[in-house]
Amino acid sequence: MRTITMLFLVSLMGLTACNEGPAEQMGRDIDEAADDVADAIDDACEDVRDAVGARDPNC
Repeated sequence: MRTITMLFLVSLMGLTACNEGPAEQMGRDIDEAADDVADAIDDACEDVRDAVGARDPNC
């Protein structure tokens, strides 16, 4: 009986992990937006660095 109960609980946890709710999607969207902003800042920094002829390769 314990084995059947454990198998049921493990399979139930596996099924709930497959469903993506709105919170997971919102978190993923926020992560993507943050990555886009970081990329835009890096691109802008490189443009400014190239425009002023800076020798330091780091922004």
